[in-house]
Amino acid sequence: MTHEVFNQAPPLIGFDVAADAALLAALEREGAGWAAPDLHELGRRAGSAETQRWAEEANRNEPRLLTHDRYGHRIDEVDFHPSWHSLMRVAVEAGLAGAAWADPRPGAHVARAAGFFVWSQAEAGHACPISMTYAVVPALRNNPALAAAHEPLLTSRSYDPGLRTPATKTGLLAGMGMTEKQGGSDVRANTTRAVPGPDGTWRLTGHKWFTSAPMCDLFLVLAQAPGGLSCFLVPRVLPGGERNTFRIQRLKDKLGNRSNASSEPEFENTVAWLVGAEGQGVRTIIEMVSMTRLDCVIGSASGMRAALVQAIHHARHRSAFGGPLITKPAMSAVLADLALESEAATVLAMRLAGAVDRAVRGDAAEQAFRRLAIPVGKFWVCKRQPVVVGEALECLGGNGYVEDSGLPRLYRDAPLNSIWEGSGNVQALDVLRAIQKAPESLEAFFTEVGSAPRLAGAVRDLKIQFKDQDHLEVRARRLVERMALMLQASLLVRHAPAAVADAFCASRLDGDWGHTFGTLPPGTDTAAIVERAAA
Repeated sequence: MTHEVFNQAPPLIGFDVAADAALLAALEREGAGWAAPDLHELGRRAGSAETQRWAEEANRNEPRLLTHDRYGHRIDEVDFHPSWHSLMRVAVEAGLAGAAWADPRPGAHVARAAGFFVWSQAEAGHACPISMTYAVVPALRNNPALAAAHEPLLTSRSYDPGLRTPATKTGLLAGMGMTEKQGGSDVRANTTRAVPGPDGTWRLTGHKWFTSAPMCDLFLVLAQAPGGLSCFLVPRVLPGGERNTFRIQRLKDKLGNRSNASSEPEFENTVAWLVGAEGQGVRTIIEMVSMTRLDCVIGSASGMRAALVQAIHHARHRSAFGGPLITKPAMSAVLADLALESEAATVLAMRLAGAVDRAVRGDAAEQAFRRLAIPVGKFWVCKRQPVVVGEALECLGGNGYVEDSGLPRLYRDAPLNSIWEGSGNVQALDVLRAIQKAPESLEAFFTEVGSAPRLAGAVRDLKIQFKDQDHLEVRARRLVERMALMLQASLLVRHAPAAVADAFCASRLDGDWGHTFGTLPPGTDTAAIVERAAA
């Protein structure tokens, strides 16, 4: 009798990850309803046993650095498990890398964001090179000749791994190298040097501290030129077929993101091409940074959703104290609270993707909105992922603490997006800079949140806080947190069922909430909220 297994949740396999009411409504609302059939196909693949096996294998069999071949030649390659390549191939073929930039359809970037949200729930590590390849395109356009040469392959749906001459491949991947040992987020403290060569190229010498995905074909890199900090394109393989100097000193031993390789490359007379104007490196690369920040928001929303789905699945099938866990008021309150956080993150991520899509098509108002809303969203949504995943893991108890559940991997990955592309302080200060340099961005923000009459009082209070210019930097986090909550509340009030919007506003804006999940106001329709999330 003791060997009989009962009262355990069945494996969560064979389901459609895209069967998400909040996501599908946002997909339609933001102009990409036409992408729903492909999204469901990708969702079924993400929920399959095969994909879950890929994710497990890619993380258990971590990438290996190969500095030399058997004969002693320097090669600086990274060896990945076949499952990593399977995950990458699906992502690229689904158009999650650069393909949206070559798609003329309105909503192409929204469709891509929804796909990124769905497929990242399968495995988050490989999303890094996918995201950077998406983000590099607008920055590379600062050099039309380089863009013309590389953009067709960056926007390709062909996954073609391996270091070869870029022009001979069917598809390219791109990475980015900004941070250095002494600077971190303060990239203007970089010491990597760039000197002009005799043939219109440049030569870089220096050491980068954190360069993810070193197996990519191309990298945007910051270096100090005679005219100041500048942006350069560095290929791993030069047009003639010889390897560029890109010596990988080591791979980082990271908390999470274990399937993905992050490295320290060293440059010595490394051949590079200038992108943008000399001395305008930050201005040039900031468009790439903005797009990767968008993906940080989408990725964190994706991780929250993946953890929530696991928690609801467990509570539906696990019985305790006389009935299914999901029917117990305390557990229902926790799940509903997590569902609010997840849906708010999802609708905000998709709203940002819609703003990007319309901005790249010439909408000035959306451009102003996204300038402010992306750092606001990154600050808040990425910070919420660790606490959401931690609470969801607790819903499974000991079952969630073992590796086989998949939740430990979600938990280790959870802090990543809040650190990558500028941590919380960087985002909060970037919001203040955006308001100072582009006041129209704040106007666009208030236009957005002010479209929900229910928030009129909160909007007035926030405007008063911005008029107070004392100690702005000290108050930056509090201001940006409030902006994020108001933006999420505005979206939910306009687009979510009343049970969701009412509970979110009462708890997050009006303060009828404790300091932990599961402390929503009495009378909240938790069953309706959980049922919507479980669809």
